[in-house]
Amino acid sequence: MPRCNLTTVTGLCDRLLKPDGFQDWDGAVNGLQVENSGRVTRIAAAVDASLTTIRMAVDAQADLLLVHHGLFWSKTHPWTGRRYECIQTLIQHDLAVYSSHLPLDAHPRLGNNAQLCAALGLRKTKPFFFQRNQPIGLESGTRIRRDALETRLTTILGHRPTVLPGGPDLCRRIGVVTGGAGNELRIAAQEGVDTFITGEGAHWTYALAEDLGINVFYGGHYATETFGVKALAAHLAAAFSIPWVFLDHPTGL
Repeated sequence: MPRCNLTTVTGLCDRLLKPDGFQDWDGAVNGLQVENSGRVTRIAAAVDASLTTIRMAVDAQADLLLVHHGLFWSKTHPWTGRRYECIQTLIQHDLAVYSSHLPLDAHPRLGNNAQLCAALGLRKTKPFFFQRNQPIGLESGTRIRRDALETRLTTILGHRPTVLPGGPDLCRRIGVVTGGAGNELRIAAQEGVDTFITGEGAHWTYALAEDLGINVFYGGHYATETFGVKALAAHLAAAFSIPWVFLDHPTGL
């Protein structure tokens, strides 16, 4: 069975993603969150670290779980109930957890934004959506009708996005920030895009999109953030000749 050292695998992750260069939310805790005995024979990738995805990784016989949203977004004490089950399952099954939030969003090739832009056929992208002292999204100049973009997104995501048709019928500048950037439409509009693709936003953003004159596509927080962990896992699997699997646990959000 092919195997690799955990430190070697996570070291490549750190070199690729450069987590120290990001001012992320405190709960992100980018990097290795839980170690194991030191070997990696199979990688599992998931959007979220939870007891369910941990159990799925165990069932898949993985010993490294790559996630976008890690274990520590909120207070993690006391370690009782399901929190205890999480750590117990990780230790009993020698399962390590590596998490990457903004670094994986923003990576120019493996990131959620880059991968979604590539799937949409958006070329010549450039940095976009300056937040937390850095651009975390991508934008592209193009010409595509709003309804055609909706159809394309439906095919890629596997469901129809929610469309806020506040902008022009013909989209010329499209910005992409996967996840939960809908409440920050003003940033997208101020940076000059006429169409903004993200995961989710609040009810009041419909009226705001009309006020700003911008189209908004909400593709789902989960659905827009499956791309990065898949791309990272595939890259590591190729680099170290070890198998990987994606654990699909959709939230519907």
